[in-house]
Order: sequence, then structure tokens, then C-alpha cells
Amino acid sequence: MNIDLSNRRAVVSGSTAGIGLAIAKGLARAGAEVVINGRTQARVDEALTSLHEAIPQARLSGVAADLGSAEGIEAFVAQIPETDILVNNLGIFEPKPFFDIPDADWLRFFDVNVMSGVRLSRHYAQGMRDRGWGRVLFLSSESGLQIPPEMVHYGVTKTAQLAVSRGLAETLAGTGVTVNAVLPGPTRSEGVGEFFAKMAAEQGVSLDEMERNFIAEHRPTSLIKRLATVDEVANLVIYLASEQASATTGASLRVDGGVTRSIA
Repeated sequence: MNIDLSNRRAVVSGSTAGIGLAIAKGLARAGAEVVINGRTQARVDEALTSLHEAIPQARLSGVAADLGSAEGIEAFVAQIPETDILVNNLGIFEPKPFFDIPDADWLRFFDVNVMSGVRLSRHYAQGMRDRGWGRVLFLSSESGLQIPPEMVHYGVTKTAQLAVSRGLAETLAGTGVTVNAVLPGPTRSEGVGEFFAKMAAEQGVSLDEMERNFIAEHRPTSLIKRLATVDEVANLVIYLASEQASATTGASLRVDGGVTRSIA
């Protein structure tokens, strides 16, 4: 399959590291003009440098903006008024017992994980509809199907993304714009790596052992028995952003290593 996105522009929120950066790299390799995003100019510049080193011919730009706020979205879209592909990747997570999660955390998680995608999609999908082609993607999680008791607030936001994705797909039926959600499982991203490294140091074990223990204890239904790589997640996103995925919309597609015990 030859995925050619050379006539498309893509916006990837939260793309200076981890899954977002891998998605940006994959889209750039497929020929898309890619706009990356992070909260600080330093992080954006660092990501752009790494992408240019990996793909010298890439067409790249970056915008520093906090997309977890309405003001940040407004500043971002003022610089990038339209796009053909929108990847709502921005997200935060934090293990915390349910009874210790204050209102402020619930609201912060909802603003960053849900409202960032709502606001960006509300702006960009209208232009896609008017032009008769577009791709909107939400990075949800298997935690949206199997709410993790160690971070209920995170799981709830990931479930909300599935509802927004399906509702927007229904809204854009017949327009040439597809909307889908991708559900990664445990993935070796920058944030997860830092989290595991901290736990490994506290427990006096290696990082590899920490990851194996986590899968065995917290995700025992995993069929690959390991964390996924960011590139494995990005590969599915690149396909869904392509011309070849034109009949896939309104779907929730898992790249969770088989963690979710379901055949549908």
C-alpha cells in the first residue's frame, strides 16, 4: 500500500514527543505538510529539529500554544486557519485514587483531553466539509472501554472522546470527511517511560522488569505481553488519515495489543 499525502496538510496536537511526534513523523514521511504543536517554543523547536534530521525533505512548521485552553486554541487557529487532517492527540494522565481527585483535576483533565479536540474539530471540520474532504482523528485509549480504577478521571475523558468522535462522524455523514477514534493500549511513550522509570527506581528493579510487571499485574489480558511502541500506534493513524481509509468512519479502532477482551 502506497500512502501518498503530498497534497494534504495535517495538524497534530500535542506532538513534540511520544505518540504525537511519531504520528507527525509518519505523516511527514507520507508527504503531508505537518504542523506540530507543544506548549513551549523550546519544545516545538526541539521537535522540529529532530523531524528535519530524520526527514530532510519534510514540510514542517510548528506553533507553540496551550491547546488545553480556549485562548490557546484561538491563538493556534489564528496562525493555522485550515487543515485537511486533524489529529487530536493532546492528552494528560495521572494515576490518583478516586477519592483523592478534586474538582480541579476533573475539570483540567476534561479541558485538556476532551475540549481541546472539541474546539479544534469545531473549527477545522467545517472547512473540511466545505471542501468535500477531510480526516479527523481522536486519540482515545483502551482505558475508555475498561476504566482503570487507578485513574478514573482519565478513563472518563477517554470514553467522552469516543462519544464525540462518533457524534461528529454522524454530523459529517456524506460529506467526504471521516471521523474515527484510535484506542492505544499501554504504550512506551515519553510520559509513560518517565512514569515507569520513577517506579522502577523506587522499587529497585530494571525498567524492563517494571514494564513486564505492570503488564502482568494491571493489563494481564494483553496478547502481546509488552508495551506497544509509539510507531505501532502511529501506523494506524497514518492509514486512517489516508485516501485508502475512505470507507472507515464513525469507528473506534484498537491498537491495544489485545488488552480489551472483546470481539467487536
